[in-house]
Amino acid sequence: MSQIEKKMQIDNQYIGIIFGQFDSNIKKIEQICHVQIVNRGDDIKIIGTQKGVTNAENVLHSLEVLAKKGEEITEQNVTYLLQTVEQNDLTEIEKIYDDFICMTVNGRPVKPKTLGQQKYIDLIKKNTIIFGVGPAGTGKTYLAMAMAITAFKNEEVNRIILTRPAIEAGEKLGFLPGDLQQKVDPYLRPLYDALHEIMGADTFMKNMEKGLIEVAPLAYMRGRTLDNAFIVLDEAQNTTPEQMKMFLTRIGYGSKAVITGDLTQIDLAEGKRSGLLEAIKILSGIEDIGIITLTNKDVVRHPLVQKIIQAYEKFENRKRK
Repeated sequence: MSQIEKKMQIDNQYIGIIFGQFDSNIKKIEQICHVQIVNRGDDIKIIGTQKGVTNAENVLHSLEVLAKKGEEITEQNVTYLLQTVEQNDLTEIEKIYDDFICMTVNGRPVKPKTLGQQKYIDLIKKNTIIFGVGPAGTGKTYLAMAMAITAFKNEEVNRIILTRPAIEAGEKLGFLPGDLQQKVDPYLRPLYDALHEIMGADTFMKNMEKGLIEVAPLAYMRGRTLDNAFIVLDEAQNTTPEQMKMFLTRIGYGSKAVITGDLTQIDLAEGKRSGLLEAIKILSGIEDIGIITLTNKDVVRHPLVQKIIQAYEKFENRKRK
């Protein structure tokens, strides 16, 4: 294929940020787009096929836009732009970083990082019940927690309720030492970790002691009416249809519920139906209920997580054939 050469300019103060440590970002762009990138001060020369040069130029331009906004340029930013450059207008991706949710206790802004996450946040804002389904690392639980804490701080709700079905992933809670609460606490640890990171341990403990934040197994929800609360049901793929119906019928006035789960990691006994899968089928199309399926492109953990998910998807697809 014929090679072309394209020149572009990037403000010199952002070159180091965009190129990354030891030019790691540029090497990734060169590898994926099959181009050569040469830097001479503010001038950038891109050499390769028409398609490769255009994609590389668009990614570099978007990285400069993000750098000018003060965004940290990470491997996740670069990888996501490269994955989506052919399917999406990158200006749409540049805009998602403007959607600020809240600040962690350490001063780190919590924002959506992919178009899927942006849509997820929009659904949470607009609907009373939201189902967020997707693989590990897509930010389903963390973003729901951030939205819950923001609503609580803005006095849109009076309390936060976080819950999970007490289903063990191949291990038996009964063999753990301590009373029921001590047995369950390690299982709820991911929820505590997110609360500590966003809210701070001291603020979390004070609000928990006042009963304004509650972290409990799903079984504790039976028989209650949850008014003026932001409720997050995590690991919902491990609910039975009966548990899911019980949970959904707890929601009272002024409340919002986000139900998250990964349908590829169901730990229910063989032959038992997932309440999450059934609820999505039954409730699809009902007004004020939002449903979104995040994909491996929305994974914001280590890049290996995305590759692991893709490998498992291929393996499962081969097994079905």
